[in-house]
Amino acid sequence: MKTSDPAAAPQDALGMASGTPQQNSQKAEENPSFLDVFLRDFPAPLGPESPLPWKVPGTMLSQEEVEGELAELATGFLSSRSAPPPLAACLAHEAVSQLLQTDLSEFRKLLEQEEEEAPVTLLDAAGLARSLFDRLWEVCSQWQKQMPVAARVPQRQWLVSVHAIRNARRRMEDRHVCLPAFNLLFGLSDSVDRAYFAVFDGHGGVDAARYASVHVHAVAAHRPELPTDPAGALQAAFRCTDEMFLWKARRERLQSGTTGVCALIAGNTLHVAWLGDSQVVLVQQGQVVKLMEPHRPERQVRGPRAGSSQCCLGTSWSPLGQRGHAIGTRRLPGPPWLSPQDEKDRIEALGGFVSHMDCWRVNGTLAVSRAIGDVFQKPYVSGEADTASRALTGSEDYLLLACDGFFDVVPHQEVAGLVQSHLVGQQGSGLRVAEELVAAARERGSHDNITVMVVFLRDPRDLLEPETDAVPRS
Repeated sequence: MKTSDPAAAPQDALGMASGTPQQNSQKAEENPSFLDVFLRDFPAPLGPESPLPWKVPGTMLSQEEVEGELAELATGFLSSRSAPPPLAACLAHEAVSQLLQTDLSEFRKLLEQEEEEAPVTLLDAAGLARSLFDRLWEVCSQWQKQMPVAARVPQRQWLVSVHAIRNARRRMEDRHVCLPAFNLLFGLSDSVDRAYFAVFDGHGGVDAARYASVHVHAVAAHRPELPTDPAGALQAAFRCTDEMFLWKARRERLQSGTTGVCALIAGNTLHVAWLGDSQVVLVQQGQVVKLMEPHRPERQVRGPRAGSSQCCLGTSWSPLGQRGHAIGTRRLPGPPWLSPQDEKDRIEALGGFVSHMDCWRVNGTLAVSRAIGDVFQKPYVSGEADTASRALTGSEDYLLLACDGFFDVVPHQEVAGLVQSHLVGQQGSGLRVAEELVAAARERGSHDNITVMVVFLRDPRDLLEPETDAVPRS
């Protein structure tokens, strides 16, 4: 898993891979050499006084936070040592799973909270982190002798370009996630390939964005509806992550919040979920396809709401007014993300207000109407995500996920032209297209944090060629 480095600003992350059999074979050969180097650098488990090779995620963790935090810790560490992403995901899953199967009572701490009738049980983060490393060392030692089949199976290769900058802001509060090996990280063994990508745009601090980048996909992976209703699983994951963070925020007196947008590609279907004004667009055969409507305080639109009884997960929506059946059988009277009680009405019905102070704001403060966190603005700022799903036909070019620092100054309809211009100038190389898009937003006057992620759904070299019936590059 490739996530943003909290200490880096500006940031540039390129998740790149190609799909030729020769390169897949080369990647498989990297696994033993990585393990050899790892065990050379760490010839034994850590001693009781040995320093940890990673930063501990806080002082205490709740039981619900443990898997996500430890998976993030392990994958981040392995990625920093240039582990092949599928191997990093497999190693992290095995080490975390082994630790979770043990008795964790030795890590328990009782925290008395005045607002709770009973003590809250938390776990010592440093102790868990030390035990995780020892588990990881044991797994690497075992796999050096006999690599399991799951870690050797060739995976679909993805080309993802990501660039993020602090820009003129004092702090970098964006976070992003690039997780092509979703199934491997969580031990999912069904026949559906899954890849997950997300951008989170924090405000009032980075805690909420960092938390969401660790936990939304971890929660989604264990939702019972994931196999049959992936969009519903994402929606539930946003809701659960919001509840988890609010509990943490009250305990640790945190006031931050975060908008977010994520894309889960499951088999040949795209599922997106979002809170607030971070956005994702799809480009198909050079044309921008609108997938969503961002949540803003002043938004007043009409139509059925995603996730309600009026919305069918399997129906795709085109901004041109054409409705098609991606999976299901029902037709909708309008875009699936529009709510009969939209943002301004919803806020006012709860007793809040929307006012204009340089921009539209909830209760005169926040410029977004839905977010994870913002403990003092609940329920006016909702943690309920909207979702949409769309069948993929193979004619799609790429997804672009970005925060409002990009979309506030770059209209949707200009995205395809900017990307195409970059590809022409780079002879079809998409590795640094996100960097150029960020630069374009900055040149147009954006002073906010900017994060852009471009997930190519086919070889960018093919996007330079006229649309024909020719077979795409393998």
